[in-house]
Amino acid sequence: MKPPRIPPLVTDIVTTALSCFDGMEFGDLACCPSCRGEVKGYDRKAKKFAVLRQHEGQRVITVRVKRFYCRSCGDLCYADEPFYPGSRIGSPVIDLFAALSTVMPQSRAARMIGAMGIIVNRTTWKHYSDRVSITVPVVDLFGVRLPVCIISLSEIGSRSGDTIRPDPAEVLAACGSPSAGEK
Repeated sequence: MKPPRIPPLVTDIVTTALSCFDGMEFGDLACCPSCRGEVKGYDRKAKKFAVLRQHEGQRVITVRVKRFYCRSCGDLCYADEPFYPGSRIGSPVIDLFAALSTVMPQSRAARMIGAMGIIVNRTTWKHYSDRVSITVPVVDLFGVRLPVCIISLSEIGSRSGDTIRPDPAEVLAACGSPSAGEK
């Protein structure tokens, strides 16, 4: 089946939004999410955020997330991060899928995301299709429904450029991360 036609500007906006995450480190956690106890740094873990298709091949966007050990309950917990609980793909990608799925079948939404240059296998979309009950604020741009977080992240990425890393707290706030407001 022929992939849907996506305006190049929309693809650029999405790519800029996701690319700004590459190499970012998330290391803030106020307290244990389970018991609200004091946490102590444990280690850092690299997590795959997204995979983008580019002219020269694939580009894996990774982030580093600090893990903490709770001194009260002994749980191992992650810093505030741009992932939904239990997901292995960045929240803006899931938000994009959710936004597109409100106006088209999920299989077509998955094809559109692929046409934007985001590589996600079909099994992953099938897994998230049962869980995509989130409602995200959206904007219609050139006939494509985009989550507001993608627009905000693209602006942050454009402003930061290649030389300056965006502030992780600002990025989390743009993602609508519930923990971003606790700092």
